[in-house]
Order: sequence, then structure tokens, then C-alpha cells
Amino acid sequence: MKKKMIAVSLSTAILASGLTFTPVLAAGNGPDVNGNETVQTAMLKTYDEMSAFLKKEAAKQEQMELEVIGQSVKGRDLYLAKYITDPENPTILFLTQQHGNEVMTTEGALDYIRHLGSNSKKTQEMLQNVNILIIPMFNVDGAMGDVNFSLDHYMASGRHLTRYNADRIDLNRDHVAKVAPETKALHENVLQKYQIDYMIDFHHQGTQEDYFGILTTGALLTPQHPEVDEDVLLKSRKLASVLHQGVDQTGWSFILKFDEPTQNEAVASNAMALQYDIPVILFEMRGMADHSYEPYVLGQKSNGYLIKQAFLAMDTTAKAIADGSIQNADPAIYDNLPEQHYSY
Repeated sequence: MKKKMIAVSLSTAILASGLTFTPVLAAGNGPDVNGNETVQTAMLKTYDEMSAFLKKEAAKQEQMELEVIGQSVKGRDLYLAKYITDPENPTILFLTQQHGNEVMTTEGALDYIRHLGSNSKKTQEMLQNVNILIIPMFNVDGAMGDVNFSLDHYMASGRHLTRYNADRIDLNRDHVAKVAPETKALHENVLQKYQIDYMIDFHHQGTQEDYFGILTTGALLTPQHPEVDEDVLLKSRKLASVLHQGVDQTGWSFILKFDEPTQNEAVASNAMALQYDIPVILFEMRGMADHSYEPYVLGQKSNGYLIKQAFLAMDTTAKAIADGSIQNADPAIYDNLPEQHYSY
């Protein structure tokens, strides 16, 4: 009865807003830790496992090239998986795990890399018309908990994962100063080297963002700085609309607008638009793999759905760029999304 009442309230709110999509009790909104679950990180790929996977796929896939763009504070190689059939094709960059404890996006990226190596005729035709760049684990030291500060107060069982790099720098606040070696490598060896036409910056948010009692599985945000070029902003809104439509049709996701817009020039969603005129969106998915704050940590029952959500976000947007349908995307789909609620 409680779920039915929540659903009725949500439907009423959406009808009042003039929106046309129908929300569901999303399958990706399983329980957070809430003091009742032990979160194991052993099932998550380590840096070494990811490196071995990428090298294996690069050797196997004719169209994939693996590039080392730099090293982390602790000396780990930073990888860029490249699918460049024609430099004149439009190019999209997928950036995952700027924050080392936000890992399902990386798992989704690795699944997508495996998918791009399939013999599917549709996939191979797509790769003839779009260039895809993937950084599948940007904050490699934070992802391994190999940092120069204590993580003893973090919650996960097994290795700890942290938002920060080894020197306690938030890489997603370093896109102006570019102090961290990871940030320098991204800007000097990717953003300034390749002509990037679109970008998605993948993250995770907390576990309790909702809309009238129904937990969201993700949230979208376009650049918010007032000096972003209007055409860049329009293309960012179209990219967000394409992602929303492609993932929303699964019937189990529930993606709204991110509720913490910022004009901070040092975050990727603003910095890439301001510095390089790249249309970019922030995509926040529900729940983190580890944190010192319990309401941010998600139980493991939703992992599969969230990995699939990241995969679909990549596949949907790459296909729309490849076939040109992104040009006709309706930015109002993104514009009319309500903001999720921050319920802590």
C-alpha cells in the first residue's frame, strides 16, 4: 500500500509539471548499506586486472588502440582506449572514475570495450562513423586505496576506495589549476591532442536522492557556467536528451536532473565547455562503493543494473552521434526533467 501511494503521488506531480514520461520503481534503486550490509570490494576489478583486460582486448581487437597518456602519483599508467577509424569522424570521450570510489561506471566502460570488439555488423558499422575515446579508470590510486592518508574510517570490507588521488586532491576540482599529474595528463595528452566533439563525465552520487519518495538511479547536468558558448550548451542539452531517452526506455532506470548545479570552473562539466568548447554532460549514478559517510555507500544488490546503465549511456550516445540522429534530438527532453531531491 505504501508503494502504491508513493507512485500515485509521483504520477500526480509529473502530470502537474507537464512531463510525459512514466516513472517506475526502478530496479537499480536497491538498498543502501543502512548499517545492515557489508560492502565487499573484492568483486570490483583491481587496477592490475583492468590493465590486463585492456591489453588483452587491444591485442584481440583490430580497431582498438591502447594508449598510455601519463602516470598517477604512485606511478601507475593511465590508459586511454581509442577507436579512431577516421579522424574526420565526430569523436566522443567517455571519462570514468575521476573519483576512485565511484566504480560501476568503470565496470560499465570495460563491458562496453568488450562489446566494441564483437563481430556484430551493427557495431562495426557504427565504428565507421564515430570515434570513441574511453578513459576507464582515471583516478587509479584512489581506486586502489593506495594513498598518502588514512582510510581506516571508510566502510568497505577489503581494499578501501577513496574520492581523492594519492595526494588528497579531488581531480574533479583540478581542471583549472591542473596540479595533479593525472589532470595534467588528461589535458595535455587527450583534450589538447584530439578533436573531441562530445564528452560524458561519469560519476556516482549518494544513495538517497529521490523524487517524491522514489529513488533515482541517476541524474544529468549540462554545463552551468554563464560564459559557456550557446551552441556548446545546446549540443550538451541534446546529448543529455539522447542519453535519457536511450536509458529510460529500459523501464527500470529513473534518471532526472542533478540537484546540485555549480558554476565552478574547475569541475569537468564546466571546464571542458569553457576551455575547449566541448559539449559535455555530467552523469551521476546512484551510490558509491566506499566512503566514510554511510548514506553514500550502496549495497551490492544494484551493481548489475548500474553497470548496465553506464553501458547503455555509452552505447546510446555513440550510436546517436554515429548515425547523426543527435542533430535532431530535442533538448526540451532534458530541459523538462525535474530536479531530483536531496534527502539526507
